[in-house]
Amino acid sequence: MASSKKSNDSNNKNLHSAKNAKKDEFYTQLQDIEKEMKHYKEHFKDKVVFCNCDDPRVSNFFHYFSYNFEYLGLKKLITTCYKNQNLDLFSHNDSEGAILLEYNGDLNGNKIPDLEEIGIQYLEGDGDFRSQECIEILKQADIIVTNPPFSLFREYVAQLIEYDKKFVIVGHQNAITYKEIFKLIKENSIWLGKGFTGGAAHFINVHYDDYATAGNHKEGMIRVSGVTWFTNLEIKKRHEDLILFKKYTPNEYPKYDNYDAINVDVTKNIPCDYEGAMGVPITFLDKYNPEQFEIIKFRKGDDEKDLVINGKCPYFRIIIRNKKVSQSNNINLF
Repeated sequence: MASSKKSNDSNNKNLHSAKNAKKDEFYTQLQDIEKEMKHYKEHFKDKVVFCNCDDPRVSNFFHYFSYNFEYLGLKKLITTCYKNQNLDLFSHNDSEGAILLEYNGDLNGNKIPDLEEIGIQYLEGDGDFRSQECIEILKQADIIVTNPPFSLFREYVAQLIEYDKKFVIVGHQNAITYKEIFKLIKENSIWLGKGFTGGAAHFINVHYDDYATAGNHKEGMIRVSGVTWFTNLEIKKRHEDLILFKKYTPNEYPKYDNYDAINVDVTKNIPCDYEGAMGVPITFLDKYNPEQFEIIKFRKGDDEKDLVINGKCPYFRIIIRNKKVSQSNNINLF
């Protein structure tokens, strides 16, 4: 457990450094966007998609949605970015203005977003998603799809919720531990998408060293562990039951000192026959089906201190209950 906590602390430190350096730019690969978006195709028909944290001239989000505009049946595509007028992918956002691109679909029949089909506007402000100018654009949109700054994730999600927007966005799994984000997860207002292969993503960004915790590194890319997709669009995965096979034993599943729940170190080892409260890793949310499980609380015991086992704190735990145990036990009687 100690090594896991150390790895996450290392990731947190690097992400915090990104905020301090104001270099919070992670360009998502086209292949990762394609893999995720195919699970939401039914949601895009006749919708306005807004990518509000993307330089539209280099953004793979703009590339994906413009080239798949007719296939998805989109109504309109809009992208904006934070004051970056340079074509250099790795510019430092030091330009004086920001740009907006708008695409309304193919006009000449070649199914390619030609330059003359793309409307280009220069924004009055700096393109910050929090600016009133960008909020007015946000109000026009149906679905927001982008990779927002990790360091501003709380503010970014809060804005989407405030304006009642549907979204599919990239974030770090540590955002689950933010009280503002966890509250939304518990209320079923936000959940995890399909996800990145292996729970990590390769981003285009030359500002940092590669600080992944596993292998499979790619030259010229930064591999960030614990990256996932957050959404409030329904997908098939969200309603698939987690198959459980382990049986409960007191020795294998100790109880917390300060809360009436058992500890489960690995999601796949959730006991299939335990009806009470259980503490599971935050990675459980990747398998969470609200029809199968109830989320009770996060991290704290009855004393409002971190959960403890024999005086020691495991890494963050989500307290859950299996809704289907009683039903399953009744079925097994016949």
